[in-house]
Amino acid sequence: MRLTVGFLLNPVAGMGGAVGLKGTDGAVAEAIRRGAVPRSADRAVQALSLLRGDDIEWCTCAVPMGENVLAMAGIDRFAVLYRPCNPTAAADTKAACRAFLDAGVDLIVFCGGDGTARDVFDAVGRSIPVLGIPAGVKMYSAVFAVNPPAAADLIRRAGEVPCRDSEVMDVDEEAYRSGRLAARLYGYARVPYIAERTQGGKQVFEQQDEERAKDDIAGFIGEIMLPETLYIVGAGSTTARILERLGLAPTLLGVDAVWNGEVVARDADERTLLALLDEYPRAKIVVSPIGAQGFVLGRGNQQISPGVLRKAGLRNLVVVATPGKLAATPLLYVDSGDPVLDREVGDSLQVISGYRIAQRKRVVHPD
Repeated sequence: MRLTVGFLLNPVAGMGGAVGLKGTDGAVAEAIRRGAVPRSADRAVQALSLLRGDDIEWCTCAVPMGENVLAMAGIDRFAVLYRPCNPTAAADTKAACRAFLDAGVDLIVFCGGDGTARDVFDAVGRSIPVLGIPAGVKMYSAVFAVNPPAAADLIRRAGEVPCRDSEVMDVDEEAYRSGRLAARLYGYARVPYIAERTQGGKQVFEQQDEERAKDDIAGFIGEIMLPETLYIVGAGSTTARILERLGLAPTLLGVDAVWNGEVVARDADERTLLALLDEYPRAKIVVSPIGAQGFVLGRGNQQISPGVLRKAGLRNLVVVATPGKLAATPLLYVDSGDPVLDREVGDSLQVISGYRIAQRKRVVHPD
């Protein structure tokens, strides 16, 4: 049976990540001022170009919310059902989804982040399966594929695989930018599910044993930190504890840089990190995967871009996580935006999980 898919793009999704804004909702102008460039179209093309030969009937929106991406992906047969305003807004996403519903599509595919997922859910609820091509900054919702190639596989097999109820999360971006995670469950959408292809939801771990484990990890990292070495420390409570152990104030949901026990950049963006790596070429990058989702790179830490990773060297990537988080995170993923670099990470990573304790965890590369 031929699959009919409605596709829409949020053209500004993810622009706030590399420039350190931690989100783009209500901050597009500031992202552009900081030098941000659109990235969602490239992410969508990565996915849809893998489907150019498939027997899929496509419905979409006019430029810049869809038809341009389908054309760039080599798909030349599609129907334009909605023409958005300029600039686009949440109302356009909702209106496009209603147009797709009226046309009787089998699946709605969107490219964006958590904000786009909420807008899609507002329009369609549980009436039709939906799937996100990940292009936002955080993506705590469980409605996304783990990367663009996985999205292509899920779209191709949407008519034959089961759907599961997946969380749509409402994240307060203003609170997030100020260093406070305020998220609530917004609803449950129906999402095509294939293990290792469909993203899980974020979990937060706050048990007493977890706090002790963070202290142990921080103590060990503090012992092995090298002098004359730049430490780029990613977001999260586990990495924050490392800086606290050094007597430094961390940016809980941002990226800090430390040199010889002093913070040389707080809440740094990609441009700042690249400049620091010119000044301090010997460097380590310390990150922690998102709980249960397992993303080491590409979710909430886009400041640590492919350019930053290559300049520092993947051999200098240090991953830390508590035993409780690892127990709930069976697999790790990397989705930096550079598929070649993602592959270079390898099929497993050593994760420091205590004082002189580490576990090796499998890294999945859906393609």
